[in-house]
Amino acid sequence: MQVAISPLNPFRSHRRQVLYASLLLIAGAKKPMVTTTACSSSSGGGGGNHPGAFTTIKERVTFEREIKKSKFIAVAGPISDEGSAHSFLSEVRDTRATHNCWAYKVGDQYRSNDDGEPSGTAGKPIHSAIVSSGVDRVMMVVIRYFGGIKLGTGGLVRAYGGVAAECLKNSTTVLVKSKVVRLGMEVPFDLLGVVYHQLQSFQVEDIKQDYETGKYNISMVTFKVDFDRVESLEDAVKANCSREIVFYKS
Repeated sequence: MQVAISPLNPFRSHRRQVLYASLLLIAGAKKPMVTTTACSSSSGGGGGNHPGAFTTIKERVTFEREIKKSKFIAVAGPISDEGSAHSFLSEVRDTRATHNCWAYKVGDQYRSNDDGEPSGTAGKPIHSAIVSSGVDRVMMVVIRYFGGIKLGTGGLVRAYGGVAAECLKNSTTVLVKSKVVRLGMEVPFDLLGVVYHQLQSFQVEDIKQDYETGKYNISMVTFKVDFDRVESLEDAVKANCSREIVFYKS
């Protein structure tokens, strides 16, 4: 969940000025090494999913299957953005084939194309296979050479989705970790000292703080931290907080 943050103005009121000065003293530095996590994570399950990390396929992989005399060849590869997806398509597509259907996923961005097949029978099931596999930053092209027997809409959905899923099952995946991720949390005023004191050793950067959260006695703190420190940072705060703190991952 992304949260809009505005920089702290410590001189907006006498009370805020005093509180801000006390926090600097707690941090013990001109540039406080502040960190933030939550006593209780607000994100859902996902077993092992972490901010700033995603699973993709390690290298290009191909899967081929014949279905009622039509040959389907699925080719998947890792991509970084929309531009590399189009480059992949240009490289992989076969102009001699009947159809070159495709889909890609890059974070929340995705596109698909039926390339002449009935609407929703090719690109969409390919994209669904990518989503179901749990991988990201992936482009899939399924090339079809028509064999003379029509499959019908249901048959096409099963064919394109099936070969796409099998292709990804045969791939080698890798977890990619971003070096730095942005985190944030809502902290009650009376817990700011505890949080700052516990987390100053985690060397966070780009700290931003906002008291105008619309919630009584609540401050929003955001920062950047090395990915590998996220879990230990969470544990440190969790062990020392007396109540639940809403924690955001972006």
